[in-house]
Amino acid sequence: MALDRQPLLETERLSLRPLAEDDREALYAVASDPAVWEQHPIHDRWRREVFDAFFDEGLASGGSLAVLRKSDGAVIGHTRYDKFDADDGGVVEIGWTFLAPSCWGRRLNPEMKRAMLAHAFSQVAAVEFRVGDTNYRSRNALEAIGAERTERYELSRYQGRRVVHLVYRITREGFEDGPLA
Repeated sequence: MALDRQPLLETERLSLRPLAEDDREALYAVASDPAVWEQHPIHDRWRREVFDAFFDEGLASGGSLAVLRKSDGAVIGHTRYDKFDADDGGVVEIGWTFLAPSCWGRRLNPEMKRAMLAHAFSQVAAVEFRVGDTNYRSRNALEAIGAERTERYELSRYQGRRVVHLVYRITREGFEDGPLA
């Protein structure tokens, strides 16, 4: 059985729904703040042409979700279920997550990740995350939700520079016994 990578998810304060072309401008309004990307390997995603390529890739992925604040329906961020592997009980990747700086420090990321992980663990045994090695904000956020850094990493290049992505992982059991339980 395959995982639905574009579910409708509800939390106390958030709605997550499939990303749509109509979300482009509202999401760019969030992503256009350079502070969102200051620790990210793709540090210039605030630039329109870089964002548009990211948005188009997200639409094509079949796993992107718009994050909306329930109180007013505003688009406040983005996240994505990506690579799904049915082997070994199933593994899916969660990533490409960002929230508006005005949402930082309000425990919205753990609230969102709890819903995403609960959905994923209805079908898979493990969830992986890839994060830039110098993206300490995201690394700390992953560790706070119980993700453990693995020994694996991936190398790529952006604008001629080497980019290292560390691989974090949460198992179904780790989720059930972890800080989001």
